[in-house]
Amino acid sequence: MIQFPEDRRPPLTPQLARRVAILGSFALAMFAIIFFRLWFLQVLSGHQYLAQASTNQVRSISTPAPRGEILDSAGNVLVSNKKELDVEIVPSDLPSKLTQFDIGHQPEADLAVYRKLARTIGISTKPIACKIDAKVLGVRYGTLHVARIPCAVDQQLVTTPYANVRVKRDVSPDVQYFIAERQERFKGVQVQQVYVRKYPFTTLAAQLFGTIGPLTPQEVHDARYRDIPHSDYVGQSGLEFYYNHYLQGNDGTQRFQVNAFGDFTRNLRPTAPQGGYDLKTSLNMNLQRAGQQALQQSISSNYPADAGSFVAMNPDNGQVYAMGSLPTFDPNIFTKPVTEQVYRQLNNPASGYPLLNRAIQSVGPTGSTFKPITATAALQSGAWSLAETFDDTGQFCFSGQCRHNAGGAAYGGLDLVNAIRVSSDNFFYNLGVRTNADPSSHPHGGALQQWARWYGIGHSTGVDLGGEDAGTLPTPAWRTGRNKLEAECDKKHHLAPGGCGIADGTNRPWAVGDNENLAVGQGDVQVTPLQLATAYSAIANGGTIVRPHIAQAVMSSSGTVLQKIAPPPVRHLHINPTYLGAIREGLHEAAQSPGGTSDDVMGNFPETVYGKTGTAQYTGQPDYAWYVCFVPDSATNKPILVAVHVEKGGFGAVGAAPVAREILNQWFFGNRGSYIAGSSHTL
Repeated sequence: MIQFPEDRRPPLTPQLARRVAILGSFALAMFAIIFFRLWFLQVLSGHQYLAQASTNQVRSISTPAPRGEILDSAGNVLVSNKKELDVEIVPSDLPSKLTQFDIGHQPEADLAVYRKLARTIGISTKPIACKIDAKVLGVRYGTLHVARIPCAVDQQLVTTPYANVRVKRDVSPDVQYFIAERQERFKGVQVQQVYVRKYPFTTLAAQLFGTIGPLTPQEVHDARYRDIPHSDYVGQSGLEFYYNHYLQGNDGTQRFQVNAFGDFTRNLRPTAPQGGYDLKTSLNMNLQRAGQQALQQSISSNYPADAGSFVAMNPDNGQVYAMGSLPTFDPNIFTKPVTEQVYRQLNNPASGYPLLNRAIQSVGPTGSTFKPITATAALQSGAWSLAETFDDTGQFCFSGQCRHNAGGAAYGGLDLVNAIRVSSDNFFYNLGVRTNADPSSHPHGGALQQWARWYGIGHSTGVDLGGEDAGTLPTPAWRTGRNKLEAECDKKHHLAPGGCGIADGTNRPWAVGDNENLAVGQGDVQVTPLQLATAYSAIANGGTIVRPHIAQAVMSSSGTVLQKIAPPPVRHLHINPTYLGAIREGLHEAAQSPGGTSDDVMGNFPETVYGKTGTAQYTGQPDYAWYVCFVPDSATNKPILVAVHVEKGGFGAVGAAPVAREILNQWFFGNRGSYIAGSSHTL
């Protein structure tokens, strides 16, 4: 018989039995607690939980759309976008519902949020010198000693209280999830996907592209931004501003939910953002680069020159090929929060006002580049004829006042063509006297003011950039108005006549000398480089005042043209073709014939050039250099007009004409060529 081993088990001791009973009781108790909790949530509190989940635990965040790209004439990207996750403070969502009244003394509840956030994203909580330097709601603020996050919040509340405050850029998705799951600890904090502007050409054409920034308090109430969330960034200058309604996309929405168990869900029924439309321009970036480099070379070579601008455009249709202004800046600076200190550095005289687009915002006398306008007025009004000559003896005297050519030069007998060639001031002083009108019967001036006005002097060109200065065309009525303002200011401040500096002497009436000054582009006339370029375009194309523009078309992201941009001409000037031909002949001889004021710069240029130098006199400052030239469609299939302005650059042939030649060289031959400075010392 087979014997099986006996199945023996050790006896259950009293101690072991007691332990088993305790563990069993504990497990049963835990099971009962969990069961009861689930039953409570599901049966007794289900409706309360759902209500809480639908209100307190679900957060909707506006997702900014990418702005449209800006392209050059060949379709290359000039301004694009970079996608990133940014940590932002929403002042109105903080525990205290922060406002401008809290600047400098933010509540402790908000500061507690900042400290938790700083530890989470690795920002120091040590106090720093936080410069506010502004007056808000009647209170003057200076330097505060606070940590970086409250400093950023205070600084933003000063300038744009409606905007969110970016405290850290380009964080990981893990940071987004961590903060979203703990919204009770991070009230007023959000991590948002944003599209940051990217300017790959940095300082090239910076003033043209412009800047973007949060909505200002004034813009919040502007009808143009009615449907844009207050936290959005919008165009603030340049093309970004002018075409914001095309470039700005439609925001989407992301929804985040945290349930009672701490489970995190995002993108519940999200609304996708719709990007803005692209903007194609007429810009040629090789020409832009050549122009800025040549302008910088002139500034560096002609001490104490410190600033300048240029415009290169098609004189037939107003398309702008290039437009530069120095000093310049890198618009990438504005893709992150800009402190008040940095903004002041970009917008003050010590740094040369880099944000200023001098081509459309810097005004002043033009010197002799104004003379073709004077010639048109004199010929069209009958004050002068092409058959007449003037004996330039070296001085011109009228009513006991004598004026002289630059350097005391005397040119002898001159007709209009040769007067333009050598830039005789005395010849044009004479035309200034002849075109002057009785101020009592002609408060808006005579023929000279009339034709200057038709050429566009004293009026903005309408270029698609915004912020353009209209300049000043001096007339008897204008002088009367200035005298009135001067007298009122002097009286208010108890100053001697002329103390406020608004006018050069209280109640000085319009005099013929004012017209003499205007005839040679000196005195009170104020013109931008683009205004002068537009006026010369009419001389180049036969009398049409074009509307300069940089944009060519609005396009979809796939490249489909949705709208062409080709503004019609402003007006056509009915100038006698014979007169216009004589003026053009004088400009051609000034540029490319012996004795011409810019012949030593342009004389050997392979294309037919028409050009005029100008040297503008400023009280208490060195002269400003000007030059305008064009190669018309009659001489090339690539018509171009260039205007150059160099502040404190001296004579036009020395400081401005060399820049124009390099721009022409780049346009026609693909390289800047040599820098050739002229020697003419005419005004």
